[in-house]
Amino acid sequence: MGFGTIINLALVALVAFLAGPISHFVHITGFFLTPNSTVLGEGQGPIYIEDTIHCEDVHHYRPANLLFTACEDDKSTRFSWFPPLASLLPLKAQGSIHVVDPKTMKSTRLAFENFQGPFVTHGIDVIEDPEQSDAVYIYAVNHMPNPAHFEAGEPKDIPKAQSQIELFHHTINSNSIRHVRSISHPLIKTPNDIYAISPVSFYVTNDHFYRDGPMRLIEDVWRPAKWSDIIHVQIADSSKDGPIEASVALTGLWNNNGLGHGRTDKEVVISSAMGGEIFLATRHESNHSISIDTSIAFASSLADNPSYYDDPYRTDSHDASGYLVAGVSQAIHLLANAKDPNALDAVQVWYTTLNSNGVWEKKVLFEDDGSRIRTASAAVLVPIEPKDGKKLAWLFVTGFMSESMVALQVEL
Repeated sequence: MGFGTIINLALVALVAFLAGPISHFVHITGFFLTPNSTVLGEGQGPIYIEDTIHCEDVHHYRPANLLFTACEDDKSTRFSWFPPLASLLPLKAQGSIHVVDPKTMKSTRLAFENFQGPFVTHGIDVIEDPEQSDAVYIYAVNHMPNPAHFEAGEPKDIPKAQSQIELFHHTINSNSIRHVRSISHPLIKTPNDIYAISPVSFYVTNDHFYRDGPMRLIEDVWRPAKWSDIIHVQIADSSKDGPIEASVALTGLWNNNGLGHGRTDKEVVISSAMGGEIFLATRHESNHSISIDTSIAFASSLADNPSYYDDPYRTDSHDASGYLVAGVSQAIHLLANAKDPNALDAVQVWYTTLNSNGVWEKKVLFEDDGSRIRTASAAVLVPIEPKDGKKLAWLFVTGFMSESMVALQVEL
């Protein structure tokens, strides 16, 4: 029996002891799941997008029909330094922001202006520049090593990671991206994903309360450990020295993780990673708080970065608008695999729509045993003009340990 298997069995035993009825948790961890790979027909893909190594998040910017993603670029980084997986061996690395054209299926790595890193990538968000219609602002999580920890001899009271948020500005169709400023605050501790409101206002999730150690594992496996939160951040202006204010917008969710924009400009989509569910919520401008409206649970796989697909070809009889959530379908192996460059991590991408009876219909759009894409943490749909009455779209899937983003054609 390998060490990884022992960890897995111990984890399940711990959950059984702590959580009582664990049927939902067993589904989420995929302990009894046999991974299946979706069979694709001719012309459906998968298409592998070159130069998209370890891109954890992806967003479809509809006004320009372009995808934005933040990638690690180096295959070795994730397996030594990546605080979200509690991999904390310091490593100097600089990832980058990429633009993917869904028409050509090509990725462009943007050259940094006024930024030298380090840049360890995670969640991002993209919004239009209110003063320049052909430009965007991009918020990006950066999990920097904390020099104070390592220079002081690695004391326990100084965290190993100095995670912060970077704000960039990009003019569409240019090959560069300008760094506007870095954003840090004591309330931003374990940032995962971002919901941008404006160039000076955003929300960010802290996916854990504990950065490492046994208590972090407890957070992952014990459902009552609802210690993560969502922080609202307000910047006085986008200058490098503009003061920062932050406040807690929402607490009480288990392992809140990804954030997405929903059906309206006030709807926030929140994922509970280990809970295997998403929450549809409302943000309130008066006090920047967030309130939960409803939840949607999925039968298996982690729930990572959610996205909303707004069907441009909707009809009275068929509206394919819905929510996507990508995840690892055998999370039980993720801890043991986190430092193994050759491991496979199976994936599933779920899609849910609201039918005329007010019931959420859910289906797996794509799954894989990890051989075509290892891990899935974000997915978006890019519409295709309907053919023969069929609603089609290109599904783009990426993961925090995937060597390439993949694209495949799906019917909705």
